[in-house]
Amino acid sequence: MESFIQWFASHLSWLPPQLAVFVISLFPILENRAGIILAFMLKLPLWEAILFSAIGNILPIPFILLFIRKIFDWLRPTKFFGGIVKKLEDRAMKKSDGVRKAEFMGLLLFVGIPLPGTGGWTGSLIASLLEVDIKKASIAILCGIALAATIVSLLTYGVIGHIA
Repeated sequence: MESFIQWFASHLSWLPPQLAVFVISLFPILENRAGIILAFMLKLPLWEAILFSAIGNILPIPFILLFIRKIFDWLRPTKFFGGIVKKLEDRAMKKSDGVRKAEFMGLLLFVGIPLPGTGGWTGSLIASLLEVDIKKASIAILCGIALAATIVSLLTYGVIGHIA
């Protein structure tokens, strides 16, 4: 992940650091986890790391929850995108067991525990595919993003911050 962050940092160096953190946090897979690490690398204060990475991570969530099924329905019949949609749906559904069983807490933990393949984007996709109530899903995902931000902040600004 660090090499991705360094690549983004080098290509976003023309942006103010806060905006670079915001932009990297918009991307799936990277999300606020990478944003906080980038903020640490750019020597931003912790509060700015959390603020700009959280905003970047949260921004796409409502669009995914509201529109991803309609977009997938529209793209599925096309020759080029049909396979991509199928792959995304299959991958999300493979990870959905915990969410299916314990909707709110499962979704919160899925988004909040910073492991590869988890996060707000995938959590939103799973919630949408499982037709989880949008209010419940939104709150669980927001809480999960806050949990992930807390864990990554403690690891980067706390543990690594004391070593570096």
